[in-house]
Amino acid sequence: MEEYIYAAARVHARENSLLRQTDLERLMACATEQECFQVLRDKGWSADAPSAEELLAAEEEKTWAFLRELSQDTAPFSLLQLPVDCNNLKAAVKCCLHEEVPESLFLPGGSLSPEELLQRSREGDFFPLPSPWGAAGEQARTTLLQTKDGQLSDALVDRACMEEMLRLGEESGLEVLQRYGEWTVATADLHLAVRACRAGKNREFYQLSLAPCRSLNVEELTEAALRGEQELFAFLATQPWAEGAQLLQTSSSAFERWRDNQAMELIRPEKYETLTAGPLFAFGAARQQEIRTVRMILSGKRNGLEEQSIRERLRETYV
Repeated sequence: MEEYIYAAARVHARENSLLRQTDLERLMACATEQECFQVLRDKGWSADAPSAEELLAAEEEKTWAFLRELSQDTAPFSLLQLPVDCNNLKAAVKCCLHEEVPESLFLPGGSLSPEELLQRSREGDFFPLPSPWGAAGEQARTTLLQTKDGQLSDALVDRACMEEMLRLGEESGLEVLQRYGEWTVATADLHLAVRACRAGKNREFYQLSLAPCRSLNVEELTEAALRGEQELFAFLATQPWAEGAQLLQTSSSAFERWRDNQAMELIRPEKYETLTAGPLFAFGAARQQEIRTVRMILSGKRNGLEEQSIRERLRETYV
């Protein structure tokens, strides 16, 4: 407990450097991506980087360097790295079917290097990877090569990630990690069930893909999905995440925005915690969302998107 008092104090001080809604408005008011870089430089970002992706990668690394400096125990941060490793493993598995590897497929900030994941995928030898990625990579690659079903291959890796997230959250003993893991898995199951229902997937797909959790009965979810979209949404309207399900009826992007914003609400109480690793985890999660939001803005400016189109994608800030 005492080891986190100083670390939590430093995190709370660093929270003052996080972007606020007013900062996002300043970015939105910029005419070009380069003008955005100047605003970010004023906020202490590494805006001298030659490209947006290098800027965002530098900020990601800055976050991890700060968290590692605060605590030698990286277990509380594993939940933040799992989705990155999950994305990168799925990308590496797909690359086993292609000669060229677009760099944009891989995200920074994971615990596994994309280079190693690529090598493992090409050699078909995932088992040197730590659990759960070894078994998940092998299963996903075999499924992709045998069935060419990329959606199922991805879903197998996603499920391994979700199950690991629940396990780590429970083992941490930290309430915020338990809440965050449960929330992430339940809403991921919800989203997957809707997409699978619309794609006409069979029972086996749901059984292989959905990760059991406390707040959403995946057997009942599967039965509802197999009865059709109308029955599925009627079932979801009775569940804890009914608001998100309602958004999914019309817009996947609106659902993703709601999901990210609700995650910020879930971790925001950690701003007042001083005796656990919770504030460190919350700061890392807040920075990840902040970086994703800046990525959306920079991409929108670069591609000349209308302001309203960019604004619809903006997430809430932690502070």
